[in-house]
Amino acid sequence: MIKRLSLASRLALLFAACTAVVSLIAGVLFNQASEAHFVELDQQLLDGKLLALRSTLQGVDTAQLFAQREAQLRSELNRQPDLTLRISAAGQRWYDGAPGVDLPATPGLHSLQNAGTDYRVYNAALLPNQPGSPQLSLMLDITHHQQFLQRMQHLIWLTVGLSALATALLGAWAARSGLRPLRRMGEVAAGVSAHSLTQRLPEQHMPVELAELALAFNAMLGRLDDSFQRLSAFSADIAHELRTPLSNLLTHTQVILTQPRALEDYREALHSNLEELQWMAQLVNDMLYLAKADHGLLMPKREPLALEDEVDALLEFFAMLAEDAQVSLVREGTARTMGDRGMLRRALSNLLDNALRFTKAGGQVRVRIADGVRLSVENTGDGIPAALLPRLFDRFYRADPARHEGSSEHAGLGLAITQSIVRAHGGRIFCESGAGWTRFVVELPKTD
Repeated sequence: MIKRLSLASRLALLFAACTAVVSLIAGVLFNQASEAHFVELDQQLLDGKLLALRSTLQGVDTAQLFAQREAQLRSELNRQPDLTLRISAAGQRWYDGAPGVDLPATPGLHSLQNAGTDYRVYNAALLPNQPGSPQLSLMLDITHHQQFLQRMQHLIWLTVGLSALATALLGAWAARSGLRPLRRMGEVAAGVSAHSLTQRLPEQHMPVELAELALAFNAMLGRLDDSFQRLSAFSADIAHELRTPLSNLLTHTQVILTQPRALEDYREALHSNLEELQWMAQLVNDMLYLAKADHGLLMPKREPLALEDEVDALLEFFAMLAEDAQVSLVREGTARTMGDRGMLRRALSNLLDNALRFTKAGGQVRVRIADGVRLSVENTGDGIPAALLPRLFDRFYRADPARHEGSSEHAGLGLAITQSIVRAHGGRIFCESGAGWTRFVVELPKTD
């Protein structure tokens, strides 16, 4: 199986490839510029020699006149050892410094290679603007130029190779140094377990590109830590809640069985045990309900509801309890929404039951409904400290410390269930307390 390259190796190879490409392009451009520069220099040199030859052979238009000037021509050519000349006229060669070499016939500058020697050939008329003028072919030896260009090409390839190698090494070092925060993140992730969720990445030392990732990673660890803490607390709370009724059942049953008793005593004992078992069954059902809510399995039906009708039905149900507790029930406002009648009634019933339990005789429980849709359940009585408000919706939490654990009346799950129902409907719930009133506010989405 082929081993995959690390990110640092990939970056190093990418740096090397980019450097090689840039160096190669720069070398090719420099080589072309050098070659063009040499062509320009050769053109200038040949133009100067052409003017000198025209001056030496001025007025020569026949072979006889050329023979008279040949010695002067040779003297001029001796001044430029790397320059060769051929003169042709009417199909005859008056002078040929390169016999056996095929030269281009068209005017202008040309490049030629013969017997391992490179030439720059320049064809021009001896007598400009004169028909039948003899033709001059100047051949300049440019072998030293070509050798320079070849050395330049070799140097370019060497530079490309060395720069790619150097960049690969430096790129590997830079990539390894730059990716150190990622390795640190990997070390932290490797050390995360259910017993070690307190580690965090130092966001202030992270590069800008990784700061957001580090922030999200730390937030994830925070959520995991909170979830594990809640799970541990939830398990401990379940054990506490079930311990007392189970102990009561065992003790009561053992006492009844210690000696023979009358049928009525057995009946009373079974009735007492039945109450405890019913409470435990309700507790288990509530926990299952919350577990479904945690996994997004609560799927409320959507049907049009008049909230005032639902509240009035519940107030009628609690009317006798409120009368016994000497508490008045009031409803204000109307609104319509889309929701699950059974689930919303359960949530409102929990809020009303909670309000009645903590309202003193002579107090009032008031339900206010407003467009929006906003519904609040308010009751008079002692306020709740601000520090406790965020915890009211925690499972098994009781704001009243006087309520003993394992109570068969209220397990502290009512507000948690209410919050789950409200969230399943896309709303939110919160509590406010002050000025002699405690208010639970439910906000539901508006109906179209």
